[in-house]
Amino acid sequence: MERKKAVAIKYDQGEKEVPVVVAKGVGDLAERIIETAKKYGVPVIEDRGLLSALMKVEVYEEIPPELYRAVAKVLVFVGAIRKSS
Repeated sequence: MERKKAVAIKYDQGEKEVPVVVAKGVGDLAERIIETAKKYGVPVIEDRGLLSALMKVEVYEEIPPELYRAVAKVLVFVGAIRKSS
């Protein structure tokens, strides 16, 4: 059975031009990342392909250009969720 994985990204328009990976983990650490996100009302999205790619990015590193489009779709989705709440 595959262990749970999680990656958290941060994007603040005006602060940085590119989203940054701020946390990532496997197993218990992944569970804590997800629990913390939910506790603070941060949307949790499941996208295995994007997750696999983001797991290769180091913490505090900007996402690579080849992931801009996929991450942008997630950010637009999250923005829509927040506006409707």
